[in-house]
Amino acid sequence: MSAPIGVVIVDDQALFRAGIRMLIESQGDLRLLGEATDGAAAVGLVAAVAPDVVLMDLRMPVMDGIEATRRVLAGPGPRPRVVVLTTFDLDEAAARAIRAGASGFVLKDAEPGFLLAAIRTVHAGSAVIAPGATAALFEHLGRERRPEPPAAFEALTEREREIFGLAAQGLSNAEIAAREHVSEATVKTHISRVLAKLGLRDRVQLVVFAHEHGLAPDPRTQQRDHPRG
Repeated sequence: MSAPIGVVIVDDQALFRAGIRMLIESQGDLRLLGEATDGAAAVGLVAAVAPDVVLMDLRMPVMDGIEATRRVLAGPGPRPRVVVLTTFDLDEAAARAIRAGASGFVLKDAEPGFLLAAIRTVHAGSAVIAPGATAALFEHLGRERRPEPPAAFEALTEREREIFGLAAQGLSNAEIAAREHVSEATVKTHISRVLAKLGLRDRVQLVVFAHEHGLAPDPRTQQRDHPRG
């Protein structure tokens, strides 16, 4: 039996932390390792307990969740997955947290089952974006300056570029497999190779990369049929 997924909660609202604490403690495969009330305390806590997943509020005193995410992921030792929590639909703060390395974001009013699935999903190496928010993410990222693609992108095969483009639209492995008439396992292999060649950690970073380098389709024409991240 595998070890429980270690989780840290970072939020300045005691009532919200209590609700998440009860949710996590009700799950046999999750283990709460600690709580912090601001970003600065979170950095020290993560270094001390080495969690697998950090649930990080964005707006907190002392140090906000964006800077805390950056420091947590720049620290020594194994790096946890960070899921940012926000009261608002995707805004500039959430987009900045994703650029800082967060593996996705979840709205605070999400269903408990979605939050639990998000913890397990990012721990497994994938990424999570709140339902319906991929287009908004594209809009925010599309406002940034677009430098030339790095040489690593040129190393992708034609097939890998096709898969890259579909993943950058927010399509899931199943959706890509259906469109390209291949198995999900084949898609997963291609995605893994693309991430490795580009030095990216997960699909959210792939989306960021695509939009910052002008390699993604226009969300106004692509996201109507594929809203998920």
